[in-house]
Amino acid sequence: MVMIDGYRKGWALRYLREAKAELTAAQKMPYMAPGLIVEAMRKAQVAIYYSLGEPAFIEGIVHQTLGKKQAINDPVLRCLVEIERSIQQISQTEDVEVKKAIKHVDGLVQIAEEIIELFTGEKDGHG
Repeated sequence: MVMIDGYRKGWALRYLREAKAELTAAQKMPYMAPGLIVEAMRKAQVAIYYSLGEPAFIEGIVHQTLGKKQAINDPVLRCLVEIERSIQQISQTEDVEVKKAIKHVDGLVQIAEEIIELFTGEKDGHG
């Protein structure tokens, strides 16, 4: 069951592919890995946002929720907030442990892929 329109589906799949490409590049070029890791995380995040709705709107909700110190009851919102916190943490870390960060980002990309597959019925555009 496809739950999103073709426009958002196309962007979600594109950002997912780009996140995977950034992750692969980070693995192949350790000297550039910190920047590529952050880019892969951001692109996976945006891919998720496109699969859920309007990215700017969802990003606004996530940032509003980040500022609050109360428990987040909605599991989807909690996941989105945790992704944002992870991105902020890695992007603000001076000496990123590349292998550990790549493993973390790989997990995030897989989560993004599962969410996109759920809403589009396609896996990385090859459904």
